[in-house]
Amino acid sequence: MTKIDDVARLAGVSTATVSRALRGLPTVSAATRRRVLAAAEQLEYAVSPSASRLAGGRTGTVAVVVPRITRWFFGVIVETVEEFLHQAGYDLLLYNLGGRERIRQRVLRTANLHKRVDGIMLVATPLRPADLTALGALDLPGVIVSSGTGVPGWPCVRIDDVAAARTATRHLLDLGHRRIAHISGDPDDELAFTTHLDRRRGYQDALRAAGLHPDPSLDVESQFTIDGGTRAAEELLRRGDPPTAIFAACDEMAMGAMTALREAGLRVPQDVSVVGIDDHDLAGALGLTTIAQPAAEQARLAARLLLDPLGGRVLDPLAAPAGDGPPGIPVILPTRLVVRESTAPPRAH
Repeated sequence: MTKIDDVARLAGVSTATVSRALRGLPTVSAATRRRVLAAAEQLEYAVSPSASRLAGGRTGTVAVVVPRITRWFFGVIVETVEEFLHQAGYDLLLYNLGGRERIRQRVLRTANLHKRVDGIMLVATPLRPADLTALGALDLPGVIVSSGTGVPGWPCVRIDDVAAARTATRHLLDLGHRRIAHISGDPDDELAFTTHLDRRRGYQDALRAAGLHPDPSLDVESQFTIDGGTRAAEELLRRGDPPTAIFAACDEMAMGAMTALREAGLRVPQDVSVVGIDDHDLAGALGLTTIAQPAAEQARLAARLLLDPLGGRVLDPLAAPAGDGPPGIPVILPTRLVVRESTAPPRAH
């Protein structure tokens, strides 16, 4: 059986060069690639992905770490990134933390990760000082997606969560609402998200800019889920003097709030307006006004920034060009307000 060494010998190059040429990586000259392809064809060599990777000193695998794969945003990121990795000849090794500390420790602080992957993508994963130290010691290329916590030398791709929340709240203010509630993330969530803090700040900034003082009784914390939104809205209604509008920190929370309002006999938007953030796949079907964040675009750009140092090719023409994410400087992608049927001016009393 023909081996990669036989192709290298006939082409007059190293096995690593054969591996790069057969994978289509851009670090091989056109002339050398033609010579390698001719040798492989002559010897009827069938490429073994594992052998090709090992010959180049690579695992051919990228680790993608997400807090919880069942959430809409993380699912979109993983699906999009997997497509890009496949195009470049890489496999995806998924780590779903799920709030489990033992998995977090094993993924972020174990030196064995260096032997298993060529690069790391962290998606909305809060990092502690010990995590930063361990990741730096791995000496692997990496990229951060949708997080305010960065790793020195790694590019970061995200949206401006403060601005997104400010826009959502301003939309309600412009409609005439003044008693606007906020459903936020739970600070005791085992995943230790930080996104909800930025979105609460944007909500409060918009209120203050309109001359309103944020009312703690209108700010309820819960999980970033539909059930969490339902429970939070129920709590708002129990407190009496219900709001005329609700800004939820994510679309899933907003959907849960709409369910709770409907079950309480309140109409959306006639009695209470609701707005979220994401533009979830179901947002249009439910008529939910939202701030659309480009989840797939974040994934595309992050994949490109991670693959570039590895010599991988991204074939999607929508991918951002290399160099759009200088190490240490976040790339902020724009969001936009999508007005649907869940928001309207407050009902006159």
